[in-house]
Amino acid sequence: MLHAKQWSMEWGGRTLTVEVGKFALQANASCTVRYGDTTILATVVKSKTIRDGIDYFPLMTDFEEKLYAAGKIKGSRFMKREGRPSDEAILSSRLIDRAIRPLFDERVRNDIQVITTALSVDGENDASTVALLAASCVLSISSIPWNGPIASARVGLDENGEFILNVTSSQLETNKKLDLVVAGIPKKLVMVEAGAQEVSEDVFFKAMKWGCEQLAPVVEFFEKIQKEVGQEKEVIFVEGVESVGDQIKKVAEKFIADNAEKLIFNSPKVTKDERKKMIAEIEVALVEHLTGQGFEENVQKKVLSEIKYLICVEITKRILENDQRLDGRKITEIRELQNEVDLLPRVHGSAMFMRGDTQVLSVVTLGAPGDVQTLDSMEEDGKKRYMHHYNDTPFAYGEAGPLRGPGRRAIGHGALAERALEPVLPAEEDFPYAIRVVSEVMGSNGSSSMASTCGSTLSLMAAGVPIKKPVAGIAMGLASDAGSNNGNVTKWKVLTDLQDVEDGPGGMDFKIAGTADGITAVQMDTKTNGLTWDLVEQTIKQSREARLQILEVMARAIAEPRADLSPYAPRIVTVLINPEKIKDLIGPGGKNINKIVDETGAKIDIEQDGRVLITSSDGEQMKLAIKMVKDCTREVEAGEEFDGKVVRLEDFGAFVELLPGKDGLVHVSEIAWERVNKPSDVLKFGDIVKVKVKEIDSLGRVNLSMKALKPKPEGYVAYEAPARQMGGGQGGRGGFGGGNNNRGGDRKPGFFKKRD
Repeated sequence: MLHAKQWSMEWGGRTLTVEVGKFALQANASCTVRYGDTTILATVVKSKTIRDGIDYFPLMTDFEEKLYAAGKIKGSRFMKREGRPSDEAILSSRLIDRAIRPLFDERVRNDIQVITTALSVDGENDASTVALLAASCVLSISSIPWNGPIASARVGLDENGEFILNVTSSQLETNKKLDLVVAGIPKKLVMVEAGAQEVSEDVFFKAMKWGCEQLAPVVEFFEKIQKEVGQEKEVIFVEGVESVGDQIKKVAEKFIADNAEKLIFNSPKVTKDERKKMIAEIEVALVEHLTGQGFEENVQKKVLSEIKYLICVEITKRILENDQRLDGRKITEIRELQNEVDLLPRVHGSAMFMRGDTQVLSVVTLGAPGDVQTLDSMEEDGKKRYMHHYNDTPFAYGEAGPLRGPGRRAIGHGALAERALEPVLPAEEDFPYAIRVVSEVMGSNGSSSMASTCGSTLSLMAAGVPIKKPVAGIAMGLASDAGSNNGNVTKWKVLTDLQDVEDGPGGMDFKIAGTADGITAVQMDTKTNGLTWDLVEQTIKQSREARLQILEVMARAIAEPRADLSPYAPRIVTVLINPEKIKDLIGPGGKNINKIVDETGAKIDIEQDGRVLITSSDGEQMKLAIKMVKDCTREVEAGEEFDGKVVRLEDFGAFVELLPGKDGLVHVSEIAWERVNKPSDVLKFGDIVKVKVKEIDSLGRVNLSMKALKPKPEGYVAYEAPARQMGGGQGGRGGFGGGNNNRGGDRKPGFFKKRD
């Protein structure tokens, strides 16, 4: 027997409804959350056993797209069920993960899986934002320890500069100035994801803070539900009970702290190799110390797996106390920057961006309009003309490992860089190319996604893509006491240009990209219970200073887009035709358009407004394709002359192709000045003949003449048929005399006769 219970509230002009006890009753906890007509099922399950031998919190967060939720059937002819998650589903999973992960105790080693499943989507209320609300609600009512609830909202900006709570998809279609998702509580920001069209830092900060202020009633709503139906939270770690693992960890922490000056800060560690060497030396020294303290080898393994974490703790302390970073930089200092364009000879555009040990090679490929990506996901339809793909391999981290397809991280990093550059791309009408940028990570040590953003900007300008302004990005970090303060930040320092060993407990990864005039993309996750607003404000301000420095260095490599495309890039010519002529261009069964493509090798894309986009890398073939397109769609006029091809022969005349899909008739009497009994006597299929358009009749039929282009023979006298008598004639052609071709018996019009 089901015992469902439901709660509702009004929020942002729509009803938010939570229901429990209806679906997925075998899970640790489950609920459905509905906002508008978008409905999400959220479940959470915790394994009964601990995973041994791991040094991380095994949280799995998945967002499940269901095409039925949007009333769709998969477009593939051969596969109709959902397969691997789409990029959009992966991005939604990552968004939810970044919001809920910081509020767990990272010491947990049980598998925890949060699944949000879209049961219904209305196309207006963003499914990922509702899914985040559902994840927060289900964790709050479960028995799993979690420091929530939190809430989330999607913030837009109207034409008057006013903020919009839970902006809808149709509102974003008309105004894409800001698309911001925030998660947290009114006083703290836990997660942010945004795309913007050069929004100023001041407006962006206000939007984040305003968005979190609107979360208050939802947080109270979830707290009410938790009190009514929430399960009692489990106790995973018993206070006061100290295991051997806890004892050895304390010994290790004290050893590293006591020897930090000698082992960590004895010299600046600028490169990743230097830091790896440092960690290896500390590990050797720690093993020797622990062995001397009587700890056996099998007990030491767990603490040795956490040695990097323990080192990060000391680095964080040193930054907070002395503003001292491991590589010797100041708090606001960026690592050494290097830029270069035109590294590869045959590609359409290439650039390298390097910041410290992080190195990215970005390559541009320009394609025909038909090369755009077709979108066929739960919430998206249409086409995507700009694509950014991010690739990394084990060698980028100095490691060896199997090569597989892009993981969730790679898809997320690619999407972030793509979003950062979208606002500065040229309009499709001005630059109709499909644009693909691939960022190959050659070395990774802190914010390769922002390096990809910078590298993409350089490569696009090198390729001659007329972007409006250069875009740069920077990752901001945090040193705080949250790691030793139950996730709460009371003492902090914002770090410009985050790198590996600085992303420790109580940290954050706050990526901000934009132009010199404003922000275009933001993504943030944190290892705290949330960031206070004074901290966020300082981060935004500090990031702008860094971004301007990076843009200045990038300008030394290339300051603006090149005027000309690479000689290896295809050219696109737009031919305007009457939209009513599109069917003539395509031809029956695609005959005409296929003929143009086959004969010229060009790619042809036809828009409904009559724009025909012709793409080719061969100038001569481009000219031929343009001519053939124009020939297919222009009107034939009386008096025009053509070299046509004989495509059909009948007793009464020959049909000649003037233009693709356009034939005219040369009546047998118009073939020559002399008498021709049958067209096949003088013509054969495939002959190329010169013809002139005599007339176009009221039905649109084209009447041609061959003899009109030939000199009239000397002494030629046109034959005039005598008056005919009704009846009695041979041939039964309406009472006229018989004879061939309906010419009135055996009369011979047009025969030659000498003058007297």
